[in-house]
Amino acid sequence: MTGKHTWAIPEGYIPAESTGPEPEMESHETVCILNTNDEEATVEITVYFADRGPIGPFEKTVPAERTRHFRFNEFEDPEKIPKGEDFASVIESDLPVVCQRTRLDSRQAENALLTTIAHPGE
Repeated sequence: MTGKHTWAIPEGYIPAESTGPEPEMESHETVCILNTNDEEATVEITVYFADRGPIGPFEKTVPAERTRHFRFNEFEDPEKIPKGEDFASVIESDLPVVCQRTRLDSRQAENALLTTIAHPGE
C-alpha cells in the first residue's frame, strides 16, 4: 500500500482574519489524507506549540480508497486550535496513508494558497 503510518507537519498557522465568504474563502490550515488501502484508516492528529504542551489527539477516519481534507480550524475536541498562533502537528495512522498540508490565507483581498507534502516517518 501507499504511504506511511506517521507524518509530521512542522509548520502550521491559522490566520486570525479572513476577507472572503465563509466557508470557502475562510483562512484555514488543512491536512489532506489519502488512504489507498481497502480498509478504513483511523488517524490521530496531535498539535504542538512553542510555548505550551500539545493538544489532542484529534481522531479522524478516512474511508477505504478515499481522500479526506480536515481543516485544523474546525477541530474542537479535545479543544480548539487557536488562530494566529504557530503550531506543528504529527499524524499517526493505523494503516499507511499519504499526508499533505494546505493553507489558505485570505487576510487580504489577494488570497495566498500554499501547499507542501508532510514529512513521512519511519
